[in-house]
Amino acid sequence: MTPRFAIRVIKEKVKESVMIKKKILVIERVRGIDGGFSFIPHRFVADGFLSALGQKELLLYLFLVVVADRNGLSFYSYDKICTLLELSLDKYLEARDGLMKKDMIAFDGTVFQVLDLPPKPFVGPTRVDHERPQNRYAIARLIDQTTKRF
Repeated sequence: MTPRFAIRVIKEKVKESVMIKKKILVIERVRGIDGGFSFIPHRFVADGFLSALGQKELLLYLFLVVVADRNGLSFYSYDKICTLLELSLDKYLEARDGLMKKDMIAFDGTVFQVLDLPPKPFVGPTRVDHERPQNRYAIARLIDQTTKRF
């Protein structure tokens, strides 16, 4: 056995021993596709899109994903969205405009389109989201601005 082959065999054995075996927990309640269907690609989390969104942006994005058709289109009015999500008009506008700036949705004044995720999350300057102070980009920007003054 060559050293490379031995290493590969060891890696496969380790991987097998740490893999979680999945099983259906409640067989009577397995989800199925009835009528509409929506999805969020795994890279939404893995590539950092989730952590790049503020709380209201995330809420609006998930809502738009859930209500969209197979092309990502939906036409809920702002008043219906604000009512369902319990958002003020200002918070809705901030979230909508933030998602548009981050190239995650398009909006023509009537119709929303959830877009295919861009290659990378938006990391440019954004306002500080006081509801989500752990936003590392906003914190880094604030620290940078503060240290430049001294």
